[in-house]
Amino acid sequence: MISAKDLPATEKRKYLRLDSVFPVQFRLISPDGRQDLSLPLQGFTSNISRGGICLEVNNFAFEHARLVRERKARVAFELELPLHKPIKAVARIVWEKEVISSPPNKYLIGLSYDEISPEDNYRIIRFARTRKLLLPLAAAMIILLGIGFGLNAYLNVRLIRGNKALVGQLVHILQESSIAKQKIKNISKDKEELQKKIGALELRIKSVEDEKARLGEEMQSEQQAAARKAGELGSLIDGLKRDRSVLQEELISLQQKENVVTEELLRLDKRQASLEKANIDKMYQWLKVHQNPRTGLVASFEGDNSVTDLAFTYDQALVVLAYTYFGDFERARKILDFYSRRAKRQDGLFFNAYYVKDSNPGEYAVHSGPNIWVGIACLHYSRKSGDQAFLNLAEEIARRVMNLQDKDGGIKGGPDTGWYSTEHNLDAYAFFNMLYQAGGRQEYRKARDRTLEWLTQHVYDRPEIPVKRGKGDSTIATDTYAWSIAAIGPEKLEGIGMQPDRILEFAEHNCGIVVSYARPDGQTVKVKGFDFAPQRNLSRGGIVSSEWTAQMVIAFKIMADFYYRKEMVAKARTYSLKADEYLSQLGNMIISSPSPSGQGETCLPYATQANADTGHGWMTPQGGSTGSVAGTAYTVFAYYSYNPLELKD
Repeated sequence: MISAKDLPATEKRKYLRLDSVFPVQFRLISPDGRQDLSLPLQGFTSNISRGGICLEVNNFAFEHARLVRERKARVAFELELPLHKPIKAVARIVWEKEVISSPPNKYLIGLSYDEISPEDNYRIIRFARTRKLLLPLAAAMIILLGIGFGLNAYLNVRLIRGNKALVGQLVHILQESSIAKQKIKNISKDKEELQKKIGALELRIKSVEDEKARLGEEMQSEQQAAARKAGELGSLIDGLKRDRSVLQEELISLQQKENVVTEELLRLDKRQASLEKANIDKMYQWLKVHQNPRTGLVASFEGDNSVTDLAFTYDQALVVLAYTYFGDFERARKILDFYSRRAKRQDGLFFNAYYVKDSNPGEYAVHSGPNIWVGIACLHYSRKSGDQAFLNLAEEIARRVMNLQDKDGGIKGGPDTGWYSTEHNLDAYAFFNMLYQAGGRQEYRKARDRTLEWLTQHVYDRPEIPVKRGKGDSTIATDTYAWSIAAIGPEKLEGIGMQPDRILEFAEHNCGIVVSYARPDGQTVKVKGFDFAPQRNLSRGGIVSSEWTAQMVIAFKIMADFYYRKEMVAKARTYSLKADEYLSQLGNMIISSPSPSGQGETCLPYATQANADTGHGWMTPQGGSTGSVAGTAYTVFAYYSYNPLELKD
């Protein structure tokens, strides 16, 4: 590219410097324009004036250079500017200069227009001036963008740090609260022991005082001996009273300590409540930031590379429910639109999983449960948003699932399966009940009642195991216990001869667990929650499932409401305290999003152990900080007492 210093001094001020060159095809013609003196040649221009251009030519032939030097030719050329048709012009040669450089025979030729339309000349100058203005503007924009990216990166770093700090604060508060609660338990135990000792002393004092009183009656016959004995008893009574006073002082001291710790616990509880709310809100943000803008799907796990792009259908239904609960109907609509319009199916039903980026099936299995959950999500969305666009999808799923219902009323696991799952049938019961509530159609009431009959015959038929995992399968699965309460409800369970209290007691006794959880930050904490199955049946030791623990929290809250309605306040309070305790314990499992796109937003891992056998045919995800959509979404539901298996206004 030619710079201004290469131009003759008298010409420099005439030219407008451009930031890039443009091709020029030209011919040397006779001065009268009647004869071509050369074949078409190639040149370039990067300097333009209102009256002409500076033409740059490489490897200019000697005979052509001679014609230019002697002014025995004019130049006919076509100038190509971006986004314009070629501009044609004829110009005379005003000056020329050979540039000593590589390649050889390089010339600059100053041309003045003889023939050019005013419009084309105007376009050339406007383009040149625009480019001159755009150059500093572009540079400024690049600088501003650089500053913007830098600022955004800085803010992201601060946001990630802030989110991680928020998680750390909650875990710290939970640990302090746990210590304070343990102190209160220890103090209460010491108080109980002291009160027993004081009670025993008081009984002893009463006994001695009674004995002393009897001696008073005997003093008339045996005054001296009785007097001596009375004195001994008096001394004993005084000693016992002193001992009682000491114990009472200790009791007062313990009471004061308890008051101090209780005040500290109240302070911690207030701080914990604030941090829990902040972290729950950030969990929902995590569910939002991972939605793919093109497909609408949300990856089920973040942190396990083996499943990083998989969106399980059940998880997508949970995300729709979360978006719907918070009024983010556009986000919910994107997922439902995918299942309604674009998702590939088999026998009219959806596959268990799809790839987030290209929306192709990611797991070529079709099960009843995930499809039912899509239908449940459609009904919640329609009820809350008022948008009826996906009711047809819900009813289509219902018809397909009803085709899988056998003569006993049980829903098979899928079109190509012969097994029956309690979980799927509980889903189906809730789904049919919602459809009946929504439209009052008898076919759905009948399907619901037949499903309940099957559950009664094949699931709730053994008192020693209140809930079986499936037909002919006595394996204990924690979610079927929680979902029995959430899907059928305690009133209906009592109506069919079941004991909802017994169901939850059994789950808590067999699947409740306290484990050590190694957090991603290196801290090890104790977590109380629910395993997928009884720990004693598995060699891996106990693990806590975030999703299934959250489901149990919802079940406890349902039971609390049930007993409050029956005005059995003490029992209701017991269930409410259990719900609060297990929900609080899930706070110990909260982690920060491990991906850059997650911006450190909080989420929950699927379980306290990675790559562990659940006892139900699948392993927990890999990775020590893998976020789970199901665990995170269900914990949000538990916090807000939202039961997705019940349709409410």
